Amino acid sequence: MALPKYKMSRANTRTRRANWKTKAVPTISCPNCGAPTMAHMACPTCGSYRGRVYREAIRSTYSR
Repeated sequence: MALPKYKMSRANTRTRRANWKTKAVPTISCPNCGAPTMAHMACPTCGSYRGRVYREAIRSTYSR
């Protein structure tokens, strides 16, 4: 494991970490209900994806 020879100052550490930015997740509107949803994922509101409804499959799996 690499060990630094000298302690890195707070300013250098914070300057390096200043580039750790997050981006907002791009969303699209669901063609079935119009709610915002992530691309290539089932809609969290109505459970549809590409014309199929997956909500019933999720409910039957976890309804034990």
